[in-house]
Amino acid sequence: MAPVDSSLITAVSVREHFSSALETATRNQDVALQETTSAYVVNLLTEYCTANALREVSDGGRHIRPLALIYADALEAEHPEQRRRALQKLGDIALFIAGIFADSLARHAVDVDYYIGMGGSAYGYLHESLQRSSRAAGVAELFAELEFKFGALVDVLGEISEMSGLKSNSDTLRAYELWLKTGSVRARRQLVRSGIHPIGLAASGPAH
Repeated sequence: MAPVDSSLITAVSVREHFSSALETATRNQDVALQETTSAYVVNLLTEYCTANALREVSDGGRHIRPLALIYADALEAEHPEQRRRALQKLGDIALFIAGIFADSLARHAVDVDYYIGMGGSAYGYLHESLQRSSRAAGVAELFAELEFKFGALVDVLGEISEMSGLKSNSDTLRAYELWLKTGSVRARRQLVRSGIHPIGLAASGPAH
């Protein structure tokens, strides 16, 4: 019998974990996703949770390049395909960091609402540029859903982060900040579970 490649087993188990976690989180938060969108998010999580996934957009893996610089790369691209790849990378990074590491953004100059705005806009550009081609209609609709439900997906990934043991869900103040900045439905639910019923003007809630 040929030896089994253990790296393949790890890859499959990670993908299965995120697939199951995404199904649970979307059901808990009543977020409906097309099958292709769910597959895209699972693939994104599987790829970006490896050690070297962000190396190409960081300084040796220590600090992620600012989204504004990645956006500048897209604007300076010579060809439309290069521009689309850069914007897709921007959208993916924004979704991953805002969803999985939202708590850490509180210590930075820009917060999760900035990532939601930049990431959603990047996916929106991809939708608009691809819908002009009949051959790319399916991919265009994928990015349309990613744009429209970006805020909701940040909430979904936040729950997946908690389920995966990547962060604590005990920071009530941070949940309140997220609710004020983004109108996060999930953050509001966290506050209610903590006995706090937020009243006031929050940002427009993410589309479900």
